[in-house]
Amino acid sequence: MKMTGNTILITGGTSGIGLGLALRLHEAGNKVIVAGRRKELLERITSEHPGIEALVLDVADPASIARAAESVATSHPQLNVLVNNAGIMLPENLLDPASLPVAEDHVTVNLLGAIRMTYAFLPLLEDKNDAVVMNVTSAPAFVPLPITPTYNATKAALHSFSESLRVQLTDSDVQVIEVAPPGVRTTLLGQQDDENAMALDDFLDETLTLLRDRPDAKEIVVERAKLVRHAEANGTYDDVLTMLASV
Repeated sequence: MKMTGNTILITGGTSGIGLGLALRLHEAGNKVIVAGRRKELLERITSEHPGIEALVLDVADPASIARAAESVATSHPQLNVLVNNAGIMLPENLLDPASLPVAEDHVTVNLLGAIRMTYAFLPLLEDKNDAVVMNVTSAPAFVPLPITPTYNATKAALHSFSESLRVQLTDSDVQVIEVAPPGVRTTLLGQQDDENAMALDDFLDETLTLLRDRPDAKEIVVERAKLVRHAEANGTYDDVLTMLASV
């Protein structure tokens, strides 16, 4: 992925990792469009950060995705980077039937949202040089955090989807990059004050350095995420799962 001169659409771009990436990539000389559900929040971001643009988008709504794709094709036909970052992360009790709607929401937002966005925007990307689909998964895609079972499952599925997408796009100019963060100090799962989570600025620093230094990267994993990401290969899966079960 080239680090400047792109036109980038970031879902879930109004907070956390999404907003952090948007601000850093805008500063690096890219045209950035942040997408989210809340119009008032989008307006505040564009007001506070001149040059960043906004798009009202609900990735849980197929009609909203279709409208967004049509709008971007007209307003930003030069779009060459899609970042599928929108997601939710909530605890579930699998013995409580009331958790089922929570599980279903995870599938709709985290997995179907990314899949539908990819289908909707690939026609706009596939004829571009330096095109990228970046899917933000999670370290718990590889060893689950037991209190968030469907979150983990959706991120594992998105990892698998990304692998298949990369193979199917082998003969195109579209690069597929997976970013698998550890716990980061954002409002996701209320981790904003969690000293055990990685500071957002540190995560962004390391991630963007890896993207810059490895322009052909398939996967971006910061050091804090490697214990979980590589647990199975390193023979430490059961130990890491036990550790995560105590969280």
